[in-house]
Amino acid sequence: MTTVTYQGEPGSNSATAARALYPGSAELPCTSFEQALEAVTLGTADVAVIPVDNSAAGRVADVHHLLPESGLFIVAEYFLAIRFDLMGVPGATLDQVECVRSHVHALGQCRKLLREGGWRTLVSDDTAGAAREVAELGDPRHAALAPPAAAGLHGLEVLRAGVEDDPDNTTRFVVLSRDAAPAPDTGEPTMTSLFFSVRNIPSALYKTLGGFATSGVNLTKIESYQMGAGLNASRFYVEIEGHPDDERVALALHELRFFSSEVRILGVYPAHPHRLKG
Repeated sequence: MTTVTYQGEPGSNSATAARALYPGSAELPCTSFEQALEAVTLGTADVAVIPVDNSAAGRVADVHHLLPESGLFIVAEYFLAIRFDLMGVPGATLDQVECVRSHVHALGQCRKLLREGGWRTLVSDDTAGAAREVAELGDPRHAALAPPAAAGLHGLEVLRAGVEDDPDNTTRFVVLSRDAAPAPDTGEPTMTSLFFSVRNIPSALYKTLGGFATSGVNLTKIESYQMGAGLNASRFYVEIEGHPDDERVALALHELRFFSSEVRILGVYPAHPHRLKG
């Protein structure tokens, strides 16, 4: 049986994504991203399902800094529609609520409701964990913003359903494994993720990226990170549409390597159908 790990508690969005990807698998919830990645590295879990971007809140910052050093590989991606309910203890009403608990990203994705209520907010490690905290407190003055599944798990009542600001709110997850397992080049839509460090020469970044433009390869993401205490070296995380065995991509990667001091392919995996939505 596959063991899948994620950051958060049962009932969280990460747990929902994990179950959608690996139904019937054994689950290993972790309190931090570091612990989830380490579980895969040590062999305690087979794969980790980790959020990397949200359409409303942007990137999950910690994850991108952890990936280069984890030694793990991306083998799949998954897009999950995000829904939040405001929930409280049985018998509680909206008028009684004084404080709302949730993960910082969830609070940022439900600003309209929070403004309307004028409530104090408290940051929890996890959305489902916020629901558990409210259940343990048993106080009608405390409510949680959490995925719908968390209410049933913790015996809470939904005070208001579907309170996310954006009805199209979506989080992208990646699946990480110890084995690279690159997707075969079948002609189907494929994504390639990689890290690279530019050589310390003038216009190095421009030259590294020029190959993608001249080869007609679509760059869907580029993010930069400083390495160490110095300010000279930068590392870049890039996602492109295409397979490294495709001639256009191969040419672009060849030019990238020429102007880079390091290039590391992090994963070659099927593009999720969500990307095809117009």
